[in-house]
Amino acid sequence: MRKNILMIGGSKGIGFAVAKLLSQEHTLYIASRDRGDLGEVAHHIPFDVTTDDLDPTSLPNELHGVIYLPGSINLKPFKMLDTDTFYKDMELNFFGLVKVIKAIIHKMAEGASMVFFSSVAVKIGMPFHTSVAASKGAIEGFAKSLAAEYAPKIRVNVIAPSLTDTPLASRFLSNDKKRELMANRHPLKKIGSPLDMANIAVFLLSDDSAWMSGQVIGVDGGLSTLNVT
Repeated sequence: MRKNILMIGGSKGIGFAVAKLLSQEHTLYIASRDRGDLGEVAHHIPFDVTTDDLDPTSLPNELHGVIYLPGSINLKPFKMLDTDTFYKDMELNFFGLVKVIKAIIHKMAEGASMVFFSSVAVKIGMPFHTSVAASKGAIEGFAKSLAAEYAPKIRVNVIAPSLTDTPLASRFLSNDKKRELMANRHPLKKIGSPLDMANIAVFLLSDDSAWMSGQVIGVDGGLSTLNVT
């Protein structure tokens, strides 16, 4: 079955990897600030989640999948984070998600799937992650409640990555020494790739995951569950 899938973000990084995997079998609608590397793989809808309201009339009458990709990485000591940073992270990561879901929930088909992104930092306490962990933690709570409220019609699941080799994380991986240090923090001794995340996202959007909802899935090189030191 060819599905209509809405991606919020997706012109770069994980979203672009998801789009490449999905585009041959499904019809994609990608709402993002720019087209990026998308070419003709999707219908592009100009959209900035922090300032714009998503216009549902630009979408088909029925959606079979939604994936929300915007995120931030503000890693600083708590004493160096002003409250405005917390507000901005919540606006991008959480309130932007809520606005999008409000706009399209009436279009979701029977058996549709929603996929959101959290962070490994929600499950395990990490220094300098207070702002991002707070906003991503809100996503996890929201997703579980939404999954319960809309079962069995709509499935809702969350992917919780560790550091992934995307443009957003480039400053943490800007040289070989940093890359080695970050890789060695993980039991699998490597950094996650956009394809690692995209494969899980595509699975969760597919009928192969039809008996999964309300789950937070760690795709983190074992970081959240294994201690191999």
